[in-house]
Amino acid sequence: MIPPALADLPPAPTGRSGWPWTEASPPVPDAGPWLTVSVITPSFNQAAFIEETIRSVLLQNYPALDYLVIDGGSTDGTQDILRRYERWLRWISEPDQGQTDAINKGLRLAIGDILAYLNSDDTYLPGGLHAIVKFCRANPAAGLVYGECRVSDEHSMVFGDLPRRSFNLRRTIEHGEFLPQQAVFWRHAALDKVGEFDATLHFAMDYEYFIRIARAFPVAYLPQPVACFRMQATSKTVSQSDKHWREALQVSERYGLKPWNLWYWIRRVRHWGLRVLTVAWQMWIRRRLNRAQDPLLYSMRENISPRP
Repeated sequence: MIPPALADLPPAPTGRSGWPWTEASPPVPDAGPWLTVSVITPSFNQAAFIEETIRSVLLQNYPALDYLVIDGGSTDGTQDILRRYERWLRWISEPDQGQTDAINKGLRLAIGDILAYLNSDDTYLPGGLHAIVKFCRANPAAGLVYGECRVSDEHSMVFGDLPRRSFNLRRTIEHGEFLPQQAVFWRHAALDKVGEFDATLHFAMDYEYFIRIARAFPVAYLPQPVACFRMQATSKTVSQSDKHWREALQVSERYGLKPWNLWYWIRRVRHWGLRVLTVAWQMWIRRRLNRAQDPLLYSMRENISPRP
């Protein structure tokens, strides 16, 4: 595939500028070989954000891109956006069983040596794919690689970063540490070995899947921002954070976290203990933890009422 130039794509909507509306990734000299990268975007009624996501993938200036959008039958104008960009991507729109089902559909169609999924409200940063592929070539034994991830609001304003540290499988399982999904890529060989995402999970499916890969392959960390996670009112991170926490704890228990492990109780106390405090005390503690992905801090910042 010849990567599209900025002038090839539909013009940016009025009032939108910068990456990825009026700017593209700069050319990156690379002797190859080009590893094909399949990016899957699961989507449902995200017309407000999906065009920005699509452009951030297409404008990577990466010549071996296989881009798939798996839409759940949106009725909000998403399909019109997809038609405008269908020259450079593959897409389907039909009812599905949710996000995990859509990702698995995409994995069955993906042809890439390297695989990833990017939600329909998140974005890649300029040059992100080049950096990841170069890192994959330098770490051929790694079944999964990940970079750093920024955090933006619904207006695309960056206001923080997701936690950054080298991967440790024990900490991931026991402490509930997560990889920044938007910046995670894995080899097709890992899919062949561990299979698809667990369709019974709806919130922590990526957490579980990355644990599965890490139990079978080395994991490598690239200390460079390659993606951006959008906090916005309809995202599950903001609107259903308690359900996400409960499912993540269940995944940890599946992979060995037991009640006699201290971290089993630390995680419960940390989650529920914080919530019995007054809002003032909660906010005091949360602000000092300074976690950009904290849904309550974001909700207060945007005046949103998250659902339990």
